[in-house]
Amino acid sequence: MASLNRQIVACLFLVLRFVFLTFGPWLAHVVIADVLLSCLLPFAFVFPTYTYHLASTIAESVWRGVQRICEDSNGADIILAGDELPAGESAIVVANHIEWSDFYLIQALAIRAGMLGRCRWFAKNALKWVPVLGWGLLAMGMPLVSRKWAEDKDEMERLFSGIKKGGWPIWLVSFSEGTRYRPKKHAEAVRWCEANGKSSPQYTLHPRVKGFVATVQQLRKTPHVKAVYDITIAYAEDDKFMSPPSFFKTVFQPNLAQRHRMYAHVQRFELSTLPETDGEIAEWLEERWVGKGERLATLKKSLDYGEPWKGTTNKV
Repeated sequence: MASLNRQIVACLFLVLRFVFLTFGPWLAHVVIADVLLSCLLPFAFVFPTYTYHLASTIAESVWRGVQRICEDSNGADIILAGDELPAGESAIVVANHIEWSDFYLIQALAIRAGMLGRCRWFAKNALKWVPVLGWGLLAMGMPLVSRKWAEDKDEMERLFSGIKKGGWPIWLVSFSEGTRYRPKKHAEAVRWCEANGKSSPQYTLHPRVKGFVATVQQLRKTPHVKAVYDITIAYAEDDKFMSPPSFFKTVFQPNLAQRHRMYAHVQRFELSTLPETDGEIAEWLEERWVGKGERLATLKKSLDYGEPWKGTTNKV
């Protein structure tokens, strides 16, 4: 009993130490950053480009902080595979979506490319009404959308204007499926694909194409936006495929790499090589999702055979 009590006290001490010395300071940093970003909002309408650059610097400090908690403090070992990305290149980024922890994988790639502060994620429109947080997102130039394309055109025009006229460096990141992968959602996607003559997805949902098509058509003639990055995300917990760590685990559980695999494969496509018509661009994206399914099936087979997932570690 005494030994058990000592273990409990030791665990409690580690948790408190982490909360006060690691997570607590980062959380305070988030609050301060949100306040600073909110204060920038009035200037975004007068000096949009200067505001964008300053907001990017503030945002990078927050995102880099939570990345350190996940990788350095809690020992996550993110495996990166695929194409080498040019430093500082602006791009349209698409990825499958499984869990909140997907952000760590995309951020790991962005850090290597020197574009962490330039990531802009499609987020829910309702966030704009959240005091401080929503104002900060608006100041950053974060696209806040409803996922109903007819209602999102004005918001996207606001963003595209800054990218095209202001020359904003950017990774415009979209989880094209529109929601997280879940078995129920997957079953619904399979039924829809079968009814509509589409390839059945493997370990993904079917991508929504309208937003991607509009983004490509708007930005393909913007000189500094050079490419589309197609990111395939995968996880495993022990021998359970596509089982990601929760947000709680990524910020509070040490030694994540002992049980969790976190993997991102990226393919780079020159934007100028994409098809011209809306229908062909939609088919191009759907083909990328077929490729994702094949890659995920291969990773599942490797996991079943007890083989490592090949790539380079993000530990540097």
